[in-house]
Amino acid sequence: MTARRRLLARLRDLRAQGPAPLSELVHLVATEMVAEVCSIYVLRPGDLLELAATEGLNLTAIGRTRLRVGEGIVGLCAATAAVMNLPDAQNHPAFAYRPETGEEPFASMLAVPVRRAGRTIGVLAVQNRAPRHYLETDVEELETVAMLLAESLAAAGATDGAAEGLAATVPRVFAGTTLMSGLAVGPVILHGSRPIGVKLLSDDPTAELARLEDAVTRMQRGLDELIAGAPQGGRGADASASREVLEAYRLVASDAGWVRRVSDAVRSGLTAEAAVQRVAGELHGHMRRIGDAYLRERLADMEDLAGRLLATLAGKAPRPPIPPGAVLLARRLGPAELLDWHAGGICGIAIEEASPAGHAAILARALGIPAIGGVRGMLDTAETGDEAVIDADEGQLVLRPEAEVRQVYVRALATRSEEHAGWAALRDKPAVTADGVPLRLMLNVGLTLELDQLDRTGAEGIGLFRTEIAMLARGAIADVAEQAANYARALDAAGDRPVMFRTLDLGADKLLPGTVIEEENPAMGWRSLRIGLDRPALLRRQLRALLLAAAGRPLSVMFPMVATVAEFRAARGLLLAEAKRVRPAPARLQIGTMLEIPALLWQLPELLKEADFISVGSNDLMQFMFAVDRGTPSLYGRYDLLSQPALDMLEGVVQAAGQARVPVSLCGEAASRPLEAMVLAAIGLTTLSMPAGGILPVKALLARVDMGAFRPVLSAIRRGSTGTASLRDPITTWAREHGLAV
Repeated sequence: MTARRRLLARLRDLRAQGPAPLSELVHLVATEMVAEVCSIYVLRPGDLLELAATEGLNLTAIGRTRLRVGEGIVGLCAATAAVMNLPDAQNHPAFAYRPETGEEPFASMLAVPVRRAGRTIGVLAVQNRAPRHYLETDVEELETVAMLLAESLAAAGATDGAAEGLAATVPRVFAGTTLMSGLAVGPVILHGSRPIGVKLLSDDPTAELARLEDAVTRMQRGLDELIAGAPQGGRGADASASREVLEAYRLVASDAGWVRRVSDAVRSGLTAEAAVQRVAGELHGHMRRIGDAYLRERLADMEDLAGRLLATLAGKAPRPPIPPGAVLLARRLGPAELLDWHAGGICGIAIEEASPAGHAAILARALGIPAIGGVRGMLDTAETGDEAVIDADEGQLVLRPEAEVRQVYVRALATRSEEHAGWAALRDKPAVTADGVPLRLMLNVGLTLELDQLDRTGAEGIGLFRTEIAMLARGAIADVAEQAANYARALDAAGDRPVMFRTLDLGADKLLPGTVIEEENPAMGWRSLRIGLDRPALLRRQLRALLLAAAGRPLSVMFPMVATVAEFRAARGLLLAEAKRVRPAPARLQIGTMLEIPALLWQLPELLKEADFISVGSNDLMQFMFAVDRGTPSLYGRYDLLSQPALDMLEGVVQAAGQARVPVSLCGEAASRPLEAMVLAAIGLTTLSMPAGGILPVKALLARVDMGAFRPVLSAIRRGSTGTASLRDPITTWAREHGLAV
């Protein structure tokens, strides 16, 4: 019998006698794990961890020794929900000495968090005199015990830090990142708020394995039905809009690796439900420490699968019934879950852990659900039934808004519905200002499911086709034929309208599963074109696929993250070499570059001699220009595109490109905001590429702007605002004085 199996068997025998005292639990764990110390710390109100039981430390310290969350190794374990495996704990920077415990002789420590319903409620730790790095099997044993301890600690009075008393009634505002713009007002429903109670230890592992296999089969069948039955048309969103992401999700679901780990846990003595929770907890612990945002989002896929498998084992629906028009709050959200909730009638979502490139964001945009991500702390204070407002335009969640505030948002929703009806009339009209200045408003897309937005918005083409998004959704690099078919669909949908294909922009926060790039600053590391030039076979395959997709039609290709003219020349050379081999050749081959790295600003004369067009990538260019990580919440809004240095820089690019007769455009979130679009057009950037939601609002505003009257006003504002951080306020004032809603 394995050590873990023996430990579980003894725990089962102990629990069979009734609720086990914590003192007996620590004695049993210390004995079975050959540990000289085993201690349990329980979270008390005020974020204090109190020593509740110990084997090996001074018993007089029980109830006296307390550590704040984040203090000491035990506090750090609770704060990060991470395993602490330390061969020399007392020399760790976080070590906090407590003389009453008598722990001086013990060098090594293994501490694991005790979690219940997604929240840490305590810490379980073992210690030994001899310095040792505990084995992975030791970690797994202690994590299993921690899972079994959760209910005992809750019964012992552990708190989960939930808001109490008046704190649960006052309004709260939480900042986040826009995943899909829009407004939503409705009652809160909490994702994962119905934990499924399970029996932890099994009496018959063989029977449990059979139950598990049957549940996996039924879950897979349910996923197949979900994907096959997803809606095909309507609002462009629903299931055809979700198919590529769902197919990637199904690949994760069919991976035998995680099912095998669950089966192994069942063989060790756990029930099927407990084994699923055990493996999900392990994956949670490993993946939440991954720095890459996209890979962390795959954690939502795995938690989605675990939840569906638990529901299948229990014979329950994956989600509870919900009131129509509810606002969903979630820590993470998987793609199948999002489809389920959408079918139930939610009107908006706020997610604590989500990035714009993640599955939840891709599906939210496709489904047209207002969504924000990175909303930290909301789940600690929200309760089911609370009223909430999601203002995804501003990236904020208003929890329990005052009545007057709620009414403002309700009126804004009604007004927006009227505006949308008016915007629809602009779809087939050209984009032009009130005084006749022509504009080109184009789409940013990344999946073929978004191509119907060309006709729904009246866009003049695709100014940015993000070729990596489909591969991120799929979880793998597609072969040449599959890539070519994907690109051909984009060209077919566009017809005579232009499509600007950007080559793979992988790296930074966009890594394929299984790819590990350890860098202190991945945004400025080995990514995008740097990967393509260092792995030319990968780039050549994509370039060949693009040429095959063109099939004699015009083709426009641009390269991301170009830092030097030499890099552009090298990439251009690879494309021209492939073009000699592919027939039929494109009717016209245009080769351009993204302008995202400030170094290119000092190489413009040479670059403009060789590039057929330039697309300013405002997101990365602003990030690098102001040395600000755009993923850092504390820096949101600190630096502004509508500032003197940013506008001077952009105007210089426009003037240089104009003199060289090279077309220049701007793509990014800034282009989709009407006020920014008005200013960009005024300085000469009249080709703007943006998400679909921005096309009609920008077209509507610019149709009311007299650009001839606005340009001198903008010049005066710029001359009179030297040294100010932003020009936004005076520009906004002028716009409102002239009846422009910005």
